[in-house]
Order: sequence, then C-alpha cells, then structure tokens
Amino acid sequence: MPKLDSYLFREFAQATFAVLVVLMVVSLGGVFADVLGDIARGRVPAGLMLSQLGLQVLNYLPLILPLGLLLGLLLGVGRLYRDSEMPVLTATGVGPRRLLRPVLMLLLPMVAFIGFCSLWLGPWARDYSKRMIEQGSRSMLVAGLEAGRFVELPGGRGVVYVGGMSGDGSQMARVFVYQQDEERMDVTTAATGRLTVEDTGDRYLTLDDGFRVEGPQREGLDFRLMRFASNELRLPDAEGRRDETDPELQPTLALLGDDRIEARAELHFRLAPPLLALAFGLLAVPLARSPPRQTRYGRTMLAFLGYFVGVNLMLLGQDWLAEGTIPAALGLWWLVLPLLALGTWMYFADGRLGRPRRAAR
Repeated sequence: MPKLDSYLFREFAQATFAVLVVLMVVSLGGVFADVLGDIARGRVPAGLMLSQLGLQVLNYLPLILPLGLLLGLLLGVGRLYRDSEMPVLTATGVGPRRLLRPVLMLLLPMVAFIGFCSLWLGPWARDYSKRMIEQGSRSMLVAGLEAGRFVELPGGRGVVYVGGMSGDGSQMARVFVYQQDEERMDVTTAATGRLTVEDTGDRYLTLDDGFRVEGPQREGLDFRLMRFASNELRLPDAEGRRDETDPELQPTLALLGDDRIEARAELHFRLAPPLLALAFGLLAVPLARSPPRQTRYGRTMLAFLGYFVGVNLMLLGQDWLAEGTIPAALGLWWLVLPLLALGTWMYFADGRLGRPRRAAR
C-alpha cells in the first residue's frame, strides 16, 4: 500500500471512528429511555433491561452507521482542506479523484458491515428480543419480583410484596398485593401463589388460601372482606407474543420467497441502508471541499440535512410500499438509484476544471 493511501486511510478511519463513538453514546441514551419506558408500562420484564438495550442498539445500527460514515469522511476530508494539505497534494498532481482508493478502502468494508447488520443482524436481534420477552414473562424473577422487597406495579397502580420465592421464581409464599384506581383500593393477601401464563399471553398471579379487602380509597365505610381458596390476579400486559409470520422477524432469505406486500416492503427496507451508505460516502468528498475563509461546519449541516431527508424518505417509502401506495416493483429504487447517481457524478465532477473560454476577437 502506498504511503499516501495509508496516511489518508488512517485519517479517514480515525475521524469516522470518533464520530461513531459520539453517535453511539447519543443513540444509547435514546434507546435506554425507550427501554425504560417499555419496562414502566409493563411491556418488558425489568430483568431483561440490559439485554434488551444491547439488542435494540444492534437493531438501530443500519441507521446509525451511514450517518457516522458520512460525517466521518466529511470531517476527515475537510481537515485536509482546512490545514492546506489538499492544495499541496493537488499541486503534486493528487486531485480529488486520487482520493478514491483510500476512500473505498474505508467505504467498502463499512458498506459490507452495514449490509450485514441490515440483512441479518438486525432481524436476528428483533426476533431474539421478542423470544426473550416471551420467555421472561413466564418467570417472576425476570419480571422484577424479588423476595422480601416491595415492587411497584407499572403505572403506579399498586405494589406487590413476596415473602418467599422458589429458586426458579415460579412459586411464591406470603404474598401481599395492593391495587388502587381513582376511587377504590384492593388489598389481597395469600399464603402461596404462582405465575400462570395463558395461551393469549395474559399473565396471572394465582393466589391460594388468602383474604381480599376492597373499599373506598378516601372516605366511606363501604368495605368488603372476602376469603378465597384460589384467586387469579391479572398482571399488566407484557410485550405482544412473537408472530412467526411477521416480516420484521423473518430472515432475509425467507422474505425473498414471500409474495406478501408487507414482506416486499421489509425486504426493500433492509436493502436500502448499505446502498444509501455508499451514496453518502461518495457525496462526502465533494461536500467536504472548503475554499479559504469558508465557514467550517456549513457543509456538515447540509450533509446532515441530506441524511435526514434520505432516511425519512426511506421510512416513508416502506410505509407506502406496505400500504400499496406505490407499486411493489418500484420498491425503494426511486430513492436509492438517484442518490447513487448523484453521488457518483458529484465525486467525479469534483475539482474538474471547466473549458477555458475563447477570447473574443
């Protein structure tokens, strides 16, 4: 590898890596907030917080990596112009087209990895996440209940206390449950209890040999005391059951033979990120050109705006395909191919000198 290519590749890779670290930290905060919201609503068991956080990050990689690649190349090439290295290289015969080799040395592996994430890793993460939630909802240990500790129900509608619990979390002893709504409260105690899950995915606490007291929350004496041999208490809904026919959870190879319009939309949605990353990578080099005394981050905002518009059109295009608004044969090619053509044309037109005008006679 020539020393110039090695130097330029190192500069581009370092800038891209730095941008990706910042983007991952910012994205991790947003994903963490979403996971906490699902746990608070009872859709995800609390014990699966860290695993769900990691799987959700893997799911968003096809959207994060193209932006990191675009901004990283933009900053790396822009530094060459800002520090006057690019004019020196141009004076020695190394123009913007000569940057194609080090750019492709970074761009092609990144596009391949984005394609891997979009076509395989992301669908696997979504499917594995659903299976973990479905299995975790059957265990009280994963659902967040621990022996000797009060646990708040999702939405602040009450608390649950368990005095003892078996090793696998399926059997409980000395159970106390307090629930409330706008006007009434409900206190239930039982000697033993267990978790049952219906075929529909509904979770119930089956309590045995206990008492139930129901009455007004504020004023009044309308209390009722009941003793029961067995009582089922419905827990908040967890995340919906995994649908084997959901296109979002199916592997990419299965979508190739699926004629459903939703499957076609999902297939095009997975194919688009690596192609968009390739287009953004080619666009970064001409966008990074900065003449003297030009604002440093002006074109960076332009590039971010272009990424924002492109990704939102991709998301809208998936919905349009699934709804039948646009033909399935058109797919997302109406977005991807023009961007690729624009990126290729702008790259090879960058730095090209126009024909000199003939002097008037």
